[in-house]
Formats: sequence, structure tokens, C-alpha cells
Amino acid sequence: MKAAKVVNGMNRVNRMKIAVVGGDGIGKEVVPAALQVLDVLSLDIEKVPVEVGYGKWKRTGRAITEDDFDLFRSCDCIFFGAITTPPDPDYKSVLVQIRREFDLYANIRPVKGMGGGKNINFTIVRENTEGMYSGVEQVFPDAVHSTRVITRKGSERIAEYACLLASGDRGGSGGWGGDRRKHLKRLTIVHKANILQSCRLFREVCIGVADRRGIPWEDMLVDATAHRLVLDPERFELIVTTNLFGDILSDMAAALIGGLGLCASANIGENYALFEPVHGSAPDIAGKGLANPIAAILSLAMMLKWCGRAEESDAVHDAVSRVTAAGIVTPDFGGRCSTMEVAEAVAAAIEER
Repeated sequence: MKAAKVVNGMNRVNRMKIAVVGGDGIGKEVVPAALQVLDVLSLDIEKVPVEVGYGKWKRTGRAITEDDFDLFRSCDCIFFGAITTPPDPDYKSVLVQIRREFDLYANIRPVKGMGGGKNINFTIVRENTEGMYSGVEQVFPDAVHSTRVITRKGSERIAEYACLLASGDRGGSGGWGGDRRKHLKRLTIVHKANILQSCRLFREVCIGVADRRGIPWEDMLVDATAHRLVLDPERFELIVTTNLFGDILSDMAAALIGGLGLCASANIGENYALFEPVHGSAPDIAGKGLANPIAAILSLAMMLKWCGRAEESDAVHDAVSRVTAAGIVTPDFGGRCSTMEVAEAVAAAIEER
């Protein structure tokens, strides 16, 4: 992996080298669309294509190989499309393997409305390596025991990351999702501590870190959080939670702003990162030009900010805002444009700027 200088909590990479994974389904459409936007920024970037995923598994019996990991290690970060994960016991999740290999412990999912309606603008910080996705399971003939692993170390580092984001020390002064608010954000610690001992540890650790960092906080049961997200999403600024809860709440939050096609995400470790749209591979619409590229384009903007390219990241966000406001959107967001037509419009908006 390349060494990178850290500037204001971000990796400053002068010449970027990114691993590009189209993956499966609509990943092969939204990634080229996002790269078209990247190209108009005229940055010094080497793109390294890497084939992983379900299609490769069907063809070769391996969804990801050690050679693929070597390619990833030679790059600064990964730009990822979408992967199909079938319910097959012989298939191991590619994303889980990558997260574990590079210890990408923080999953960041900005949720921001695009014009009209409520002023929804918050970020979900999800612990990404343990919880119900720890992979510790025992399979018996008539039962499966899945172990929920919550550690003090895992809870401390995700709480630290969330508090840095709350204070503006990560993701630039305004946060990951094009949010330029500079005030100290309130942290909502989401758990189920009334039932689960593991959640009691998570809650206790997060409160301790927030108090030490001087971050205003509240804590809320996960079911109450889901209820409040529907009734009053504007009240939230920054949510920190465990793996499964964060996975579910972020998909629910996507429905508040128009769907998964608008939601970007970042998987962050100490020295490496992976950026991907929240949506899946959507094989039912693959190859039809219907996929919304906005989530991939906004994931690209997150990647640029992580690499210390805040100005270019802001340019992408501004272009997306102008294009969506003009109604140049795909059918899932009420429009009639194709995947590439939206990407071309965003690229043109950047060039005009």
C-alpha cells in the first residue's frame, strides 16, 4: 500500500492510484458513470481494474483471490460498485473479506435530502467489523447459533471516530456528505441496552468517549430511533451504532430522501478505505440503463475528500445538487433519464463551474 500524508484527518494523496471494482449487476453501469465524472476533474489518477464478485465466482469458483488482494494493496483505496451475495454456504461475502483484511472499522453513510420537503441532513457512523456480522457461528442440525461480538476496543474506536466527525476533525470541516455546517454536532448513541449486555458495554463506552471529547450526546433505543426517523428525521445530526443496527437504519433512512440510489458510503480504516454506493447489484434492472448513478458519484466525492481533494469533492456535490434540482434524474427518483445521461449532466455541470 502506498504511504500517504495525513492532513486534517484525511489522507493527502498527490498521485492517486485507485482499485476500481465494477462487481456485479448495476455495479458495472454506475461505476463507469461515476468515472466519467471523475475524468472531468483532470486529476493525476491511475485506475486499476479488479474483477471480484459473484460473476467471477460462477466462472472460476473464487469470488476473490490473493492476487486481487495484492492489487488492492498496491492502491491507495478502492472504488467499489456492487456485489451479488447469494445464499450459498460456499460463497463468502467479498465485502466482509475486504473489510477484515484492511480493518475498515468505520462505515460512514451520509443521509442528505436533495431539495424540497424536510431538511434532512445527518450521518450514520456504523461499527463495521463485529456485532452480528462477526462471523462467529455454530451450525447444528436444528439450530444455528450466531454470536454477537461487541468489544471495548471496537466500541472505543468507532466512538472516537464519531466524536472526531462531530467536532469536524474528520471528513473536512463540514463532514462527509457535502455538509458544510461547522457547529459541534450532537451525537445520538443507538443501542438496545435495556435487553442486551453487549449493548450496555457499547453504550457505556460511547458515553465515556463523548464526555471525554466534550461532544453533546443523547442515547436512544434502536426501535425508538426507527420510530423517530420516520416522524422527525430533522432532529438527528450524527448517529453512532453497532453493525446490524447501522445497516438497517441506514437503508431505512435512504427511504426518507428518495431511495438507495442517492446514498453513498465509505468504509474507513487507519490507512485504507473503500467507497461504494449503499445499494446492491439489483440484477432485475441490470443492463437497462435505469440504475441511478448518484450514489456512486457521491461515493466518488467521499473518496476525493478522503484523499485530501476537498475542493474537487465539493465541486461534485454542487454539480449533483444542480443536476437533481433541474430534474435530470433516473426513474427511481421520478425522472426519465438514463444512467449515463445523469452522469453526463453532472460532468457537464462540473465543467461549467
